[in-house]
Amino acid sequence: MIKVFADKVIEFNCDLRYSGALPEGFQVMNPYLDNPETMKVMEAFYHKYYNDSARRRFIIGINPSRNGAGVTGVPFTDTKRLESVCGIQMRSAYTHEISSVFMYEMIEAYGGAMPFYKDFYINSPFPLAIIRQTKDGKWLNANYYDDPVLFEMVKDFMIASLKKHISLGLDTSQVFVLGKKNADYIHRINRQEKLFDKLTVLEHPRYIQQYKSKDKQLYIDKYLLAFKK
Repeated sequence: MIKVFADKVIEFNCDLRYSGALPEGFQVMNPYLDNPETMKVMEAFYHKYYNDSARRRFIIGINPSRNGAGVTGVPFTDTKRLESVCGIQMRSAYTHEISSVFMYEMIEAYGGAMPFYKDFYINSPFPLAIIRQTKDGKWLNANYYDDPVLFEMVKDFMIASLKKHISLGLDTSQVFVLGKKNADYIHRINRQEKLFDKLTVLEHPRYIQQYKSKDKQLYIDKYLLAFKK
């Protein structure tokens, strides 16, 4: 039996485990182990949009946020957008994630979720949420590059994850990397591993929403123009 793209992604997510070391004060969250409904809505999403064997282009984020894919299992998708745009309800959680707002406005401008996901696959080099503890004991979202020791500890896992993403059937001639600092690290990995022919860097949705919201349409246009090249 031939596996469609959806089957391969679901299998990848089901097998996701990070058992490596982490610096003190960091933790990894695995939504597929933490919430049984995450697995259900993630499977529903991929069966809806990826139930084929089409070759897709790769958009690389940083690592999931605990309010986006850290809950829904779907990159840049909070529970609001999962229900309102994708038609998939999540009953055990309700989240709003600012990167998701920009991403789905851009997807709408592209032509909607169905044509967008037919052409693109989004994921991260570190595909699980990372959190770090502050001095007052609170846990906040963290990026894999926030601490040099953290990056060195997770680097091999990231490379293995990128190779697994590519093996799903992705076009490697051009990859779209979200976030300039993220791109610095992906460039470094790509020089070593030669995974992609060309890296196109785009501003990260969180940066746009947080600092450039007045110019949001310009960034949507920039994304769409990059995708046409």
